[in-house]
Amino acid sequence: MEQEVEVGAASMAQEKKRKKTAGVLPPDGGWGWMIVAGCFMVTVCTRAVTRCISIFFVEFQMHFARDYSGTAWIHSLVDCTTMLCAPLGSLIGNQLSCRVAVILGGFLASIGMVLSSFATSLEYLYLSLGVLTGLGFALCYTPAIAMVGVYFCERKALAYGIAMSGSGIGTFVLAPVVQLLIEHYSWRGALLILGGLVANLCVCGALLRPITLKEEEAFPLPVDSESGYSSTPLTSDQKETNSQEQKNSKQRCMHFMQDYHFLLMPDFLVLAGSFLFLASGCSLPFVYLVPYALDVGVSHYHAAFLMSILGVIDIVGNITFGWLTDRRCLKKYRSICYMAAVGMEGLCCFLIPLLRTFALLVPFSVLYGYFDGAYVALIPVVTSDVVGTACLSSALGVVYFLHAIPYLLSPPIGGWLVDTTGTYTATFFLSGFALISSALLLCTITVVRHCQRIQRNSLSKVSTTETCEAKQAEFYTAKIL
Repeated sequence: MEQEVEVGAASMAQEKKRKKTAGVLPPDGGWGWMIVAGCFMVTVCTRAVTRCISIFFVEFQMHFARDYSGTAWIHSLVDCTTMLCAPLGSLIGNQLSCRVAVILGGFLASIGMVLSSFATSLEYLYLSLGVLTGLGFALCYTPAIAMVGVYFCERKALAYGIAMSGSGIGTFVLAPVVQLLIEHYSWRGALLILGGLVANLCVCGALLRPITLKEEEAFPLPVDSESGYSSTPLTSDQKETNSQEQKNSKQRCMHFMQDYHFLLMPDFLVLAGSFLFLASGCSLPFVYLVPYALDVGVSHYHAAFLMSILGVIDIVGNITFGWLTDRRCLKKYRSICYMAAVGMEGLCCFLIPLLRTFALLVPFSVLYGYFDGAYVALIPVVTSDVVGTACLSSALGVVYFLHAIPYLLSPPIGGWLVDTTGTYTATFFLSGFALISSALLLCTITVVRHCQRIQRNSLSKVSTTETCEAKQAEFYTAKIL
């Protein structure tokens, strides 16, 4: 009896030790804040550096004697490649680890920047800066963002707000620094130094310590006993090889089904459609705000200052909106807060054609910048609420993949509208319509689901009442008899 008690106590101790070392989600803090710091630097070295590439446009035009449209493809290719290859970053992060994906991406992005400093043509830059650097950014961006969702639960929105603010803060700091580097070292020297800065992505990747989630342990992959775990000994090397290949192929199929089963979820499909509308409209104000301000008579200095205001307020929106939606009273309504932020952005775009002075455009920059930062911080949170934490990395890869084509096509379409109509009104209306459509799509499905829930509750109450009445009738009948 004593031996059984000792064995039981030993097994319980081993179980407690196993739970401490694996499968336990850390509290919202501790090493999680180092993950936030690493993701913050990843957004600085990816999104902020991508925005600063536009500072090189004039230098590229003058050096290679090319027009604006040809030079603009560099920025479009970096943005498009980063989003288009986001699922590849998720795949590497799932198969190997997020740490490996970010370190590999940092190496590729740095090499692309360094090779770009030796460019001899725009086509060379399309490949080195547009494709290679964009691919490196893609491998870093999604896994780093997914790791924040793994380490945080209660304060997830605040953690994402801080992490995603690296884009705005990095743009605010790097933009004048890059201009100074170009003035002192030419565009080649500036790209070389930026390559060294981007190499710090490898350091950020080293911070991403992997952990095992409870839900990953709770749902192990089913393995068929015939696929390689049979107790019957194999009779030949050929059978053993075939059995091992079948086992590996089935395991890969199971892993893929587990990582991407959310693609069949109706809620995620609606969310994906909403993201397509969002990506089609959100980039147009960033591209055409300064040209519109110049067109209505605002000076160059004040037009550039509007973008600075928008970038700084974007940071405020990232952090404060994330903190607000983590409050107990708003945590259940994060999706509604997300819809409100996107809808307010759309309304701002509808109003901008009425704003024709610098004093009126400043409030637009403040409001648009704030709500832009708000919804950017909530995209991973809303996605996590729909698909769960275990599938967050794969889901974010698909989400950012959906941004790729709209990011590539919407600015040229907006420019075509300006050329055709002679004003910026149609372009901003297109942006507002796309953003409002994104919010309305989610709002509609939310209302439908709420009505279905009410109907189910009412039917269950009716069925419960009928069951109780039937039991009472049976009871009284039996009592009478």
